[in-house]
Amino acid sequence: MLEFLRGRDVLVAGWGVSGRSLIEPLRDIGAHPVVTDGGAAALAEAAGLGLDIATCTELESADWNRFALVITSPGWRPDSPVLAAAVTEGTPVWGDVEFAWWVDQARIYGPVRKWLVVTGTNGKTTTTSMVHSILRAAGIASVACGNIGLPILDALRRNPGPQVLAVELSSFQLHWAPSVRPEAGVVLNVAEDHLDWHGGLDAYAAAKSRALYGRVGVVGLDDPVAASLARRSKARRTVGFRIGVPADGELGVVDGKLLDRAFTKAAILAEVGDISPKGPAGVANALAAAALTRAIDIAPQFVREGLIEHKVGPHRAAFVRELAGVEFIDDSKATNPHAARASILGHPQVIWIAGGQLKGASVEDLVEEVADRLGAAVLLGADAPVIAAALARHAPEVPVIEVRAGDHAGMGDAGIDEASADAVMARAVRAAAGLARRGDTVLLAPAAASLDMFADYTHRGRSFAAAVAALEDGDIGRQL
Repeated sequence: MLEFLRGRDVLVAGWGVSGRSLIEPLRDIGAHPVVTDGGAAALAEAAGLGLDIATCTELESADWNRFALVITSPGWRPDSPVLAAAVTEGTPVWGDVEFAWWVDQARIYGPVRKWLVVTGTNGKTTTTSMVHSILRAAGIASVACGNIGLPILDALRRNPGPQVLAVELSSFQLHWAPSVRPEAGVVLNVAEDHLDWHGGLDAYAAAKSRALYGRVGVVGLDDPVAASLARRSKARRTVGFRIGVPADGELGVVDGKLLDRAFTKAAILAEVGDISPKGPAGVANALAAAALTRAIDIAPQFVREGLIEHKVGPHRAAFVRELAGVEFIDDSKATNPHAARASILGHPQVIWIAGGQLKGASVEDLVEEVADRLGAAVLLGADAPVIAAALARHAPEVPVIEVRAGDHAGMGDAGIDEASADAVMARAVRAAAGLARRGDTVLLAPAAASLDMFADYTHRGRSFAAAVAALEDGDIGRQL
């Protein structure tokens, strides 16, 4: 299965987390890793570890017969020069997930595992964590891995005992993993994201649909694009979930209870009140996690126990504090309009903190749909004016405050330092608190990426939490 790599050079394209995870497995099967990366510092680090390296420039005129395989990091586009040259010369290109799949199938690190795969534009990490929590409740040895943070190869190599892998996969990873056949896989939802990488929504959705190539495929029926993928599903059986009354072959919600009508005649799995995070998005994620685990015969009682035990991860609709009857919620991970929509709809009255880099995504539909939930909006970041304009068109009665870095620097300045970014967030939080009344939720759901101001979404979330911690009772409602 992997014998063709023994004694051969394998090019590792990208010296990031996934690239590092490839080295020991390649050595364990007798291959010789060679590292390439676009960054000089990355190559220097790899060389410092005693690895052979090749610059991208050197590879333009390389003898590709030298390499049995190229294994790419998921972020590398198919049209990148190194990968395009490999394909032209007839050298196969795999992703790290594809390689991990074959390492598992070859039993390099113990018996073959069952893969439960989670993908979607939003909710992947929460759903994967829920799956892992349910498996733990059932007493099944498992690991949460993939895009959630732990590379699959590290999960296989360091944890030879687990029977089941709860695997979060991005569209990039799925694009480079055509052979993966999970025991069960779910597409939660599909919204505009990473279209520059994939070349359009159809190609993006097609990559996501590769989660539906195994024994059981699961689709989110409330999302039109995800629901349409049921027709493309290559799974032996495909089921759906919805936040509503389920038909036969579906999971859904009846009278505040999660109900399975896909894997049994009718089984109550949990109460809506058991689910964290609260709101429609959390319930949808719980239904998806339930479907994946029910697909491998996890009993309803363990689904419920696992969902009760599950705690939302940092910066994913995480409760920060309540002050004078106002809740503060950190959903910094809501980095696109689709995610922000789900977050806002989870609360009846929201003081919305938003903004950053929209990356070309439209907020028109989002603002129009959530307008009746907004008590006010506080905007920051490069595309704050875009969101402000949408609010003026679709929610003109909603008060809007734009918080800027300073008289000489707009939010679009990529060079804003950490202290300045934290100061902007502190002013935004104080402004939001001043517009809030008892019963409101001050919600950080940016609908945009963070890199115009912050190191990443976790920095943005930490900055929000620190600013909230500094508030006093007198800050609530002072602008009303």
